[in-house]
Amino acid sequence: MLKDKYIDYLTIEKRYSTHTIDAYRTDLVDYSSFLLSQYHITDLLLSDHTLIRSWLISLLERKNSTRSLNRKISTLKSFYRYCEKVELLTVNPMTKVVAPRASKQLPVFLTHNNIESLFQSVDFGTGYEGFRNKLIITLFYATGIRREELVQIKIDDLDLDTGTIKVLGKRNKERIVPIGIVVVDEIRKYLLLRSDFLKFVESTNQNNNCSLFVTSKGLPVYPKLIYTIVHKYLTLISSNSKLSPHVLRHTFATHMLDDGADINAIKEILGHSSLAATQVYTHNTIEKLKSIYKQAHPRA
Repeated sequence: MLKDKYIDYLTIEKRYSTHTIDAYRTDLVDYSSFLLSQYHITDLLLSDHTLIRSWLISLLERKNSTRSLNRKISTLKSFYRYCEKVELLTVNPMTKVVAPRASKQLPVFLTHNNIESLFQSVDFGTGYEGFRNKLIITLFYATGIRREELVQIKIDDLDLDTGTIKVLGKRNKERIVPIGIVVVDEIRKYLLLRSDFLKFVESTNQNNNCSLFVTSKGLPVYPKLIYTIVHKYLTLISSNSKLSPHVLRHTFATHMLDDGADINAIKEILGHSSLAATQVYTHNTIEKLKSIYKQAHPRA
């Protein structure tokens, strides 16, 4: 099928992440279902810009966000570019589709007091899982890595002597992320605990000796488990509704900027392809400066 070949193209040639590929696949399935139910069209190549606009309008009526719409538009743009590339189309229907302007939303992040409470007041427990959970959250805050990147970390990716971790980012781009001596010490303690733990866990999975983080059954951790862990502990110190691993990434970047770190260095650590993606964090810093100015300046 055409959709399957396109997904293979994203996987093999474009080397998109599993998360991105799943999102693109879902979007194509949704659009295919719309064409079938509303217009009895089964072939995506028969679509035109009017049908695409009709789908987008239906999504807006169902209260989809502008950000969600733009993601779906990106999916269709990528798909129909692929169809042009393999010479299945001569006219791209997306050329007449304009993406709605997305409103700028500042990243959600935790305060320094939130972080202090998280590591000083929250009880993670003394067993393997508690120590693992604390280290997972520690790494997110200490490095700003993404959830998918943390899941893929292998023990061989650690260089504790130099205080670095090799991270596999989007499109399989590797980067080296620094970690401080406190985190290095925590990882050393964790590795000893992990080794003892695995001696008592039955597992047929051959990768459990490679993955840095493993489940209670000795298997490699997976994205949903990581989200559950992070969300569970962050709800103990914050009432914000968006408490995901990405919030810790936002928090890392915001705190680094607040404390005077160079934005280009933060860009490299985060693995951003352009500085524009990192500059969004400067808005939070500017808002903080404005607040300080209003409080301190006599004529503010």
